Amino acid sequence: MDAHWPLKACSAVGRWGINGLQHLGAFVLFMLSGFYTISSVNGPGFKIRQQIFFIGVKSLPVILLVGLFTGMVLGLQGQYTLSQFGSEGLLGSAVALTLVRELGPVLTGFMVVGQAGSSMTSEIGIMRNSEQIDAFQTLAINPIGFLVAPRIFAALICFPFLTAIFDLIGLFGGYLTGILLMGGDAGSYWYRVDASLAAMDVVEGFSKSLVFGLLTTSICCYYGFLVNQSASTFGSKGVSKVTTAAVVTSSIVILASDFIITSLFLT
Repeated sequence: MDAHWPLKACSAVGRWGINGLQHLGAFVLFMLSGFYTISSVNGPGFKIRQQIFFIGVKSLPVILLVGLFTGMVLGLQGQYTLSQFGSEGLLGSAVALTLVRELGPVLTGFMVVGQAGSSMTSEIGIMRNSEQIDAFQTLAINPIGFLVAPRIFAALICFPFLTAIFDLIGLFGGYLTGILLMGGDAGSYWYRVDASLAAMDVVEGFSKSLVFGLLTTSICCYYGFLVNQSASTFGSKGVSKVTTAAVVTSSIVILASDFIITSLFLT
C-alpha cells in the first residue's frame, strides 16, 4: 500500500472542494447576470411571452394531471388514516396544508424542470455546440441577456401561477376521493380547507415557487452554457450529459432550498 495515500486522499478532497466552490461562484455570477439583464434586453416583450408560453402553458397539462392525482392520493390516504382515530373532519386541513405548504410548490418545480428545464438545457447546449452563442458575442449581443434573462423572468411569472393551479386541482382531487368516493362530509371538508389556511401558508408556498423558478431556470441555462467546457461534455453526447445533470441538480436544489425556506418560516 502506498504510504502517502492519506495525503493523496486529502489532496483529492481539496481539489474537489475547490472545483465545487469555483462552479458555485460561477453559477451565482451567471444567475445574477441573467437577473440583472432582464431590464436591458432589446425587445423583451416577445421573448418573454414566448417563454411564458413554453414554460407555463406547455407545462399546464402535466401540472393538472399530477395535481389531480396527488390530491386524490392525499384524500384517499388521509381519509383512511384519520378514520382510524375518528378524526375524518380534519381531512380538509390535512390536504390543504400539505398541498399549499409543501407538495404544491415542490412537485410543480419537479414537473416544470422535467418538462421545460431539460429543453432549455439541450436547446442552449446545441446553440453552444453550433457556435451560435459565439456569433451573438461577435455581433455584440449579450447571450445571457438574449437567452437567459427572458427565461428567468418568465419562470418568475409562471411558477407561482402553476403552483396555485396545482393547489386548486389538488384540493379538488382530495374532495373526489376523500368525500365522494369514501363518503366523507363535504361541508366539513371545505370548511376545514378555509379555516386551516392562513395568509402565511400561502406566502410560504409562493415564496418557494419563486425561489424554485429562479434557481432551476438558472441551473438549466447554466448547464447549457457549459457544454463545450471540457472534452467529456462536447458534442451531442455532451448535450445529453449536461441535460441529465441539469435535471438532477435542479431536483436536489429544489429539495434543499425547500428545507431551508421551511426552516425559516417555522422559526
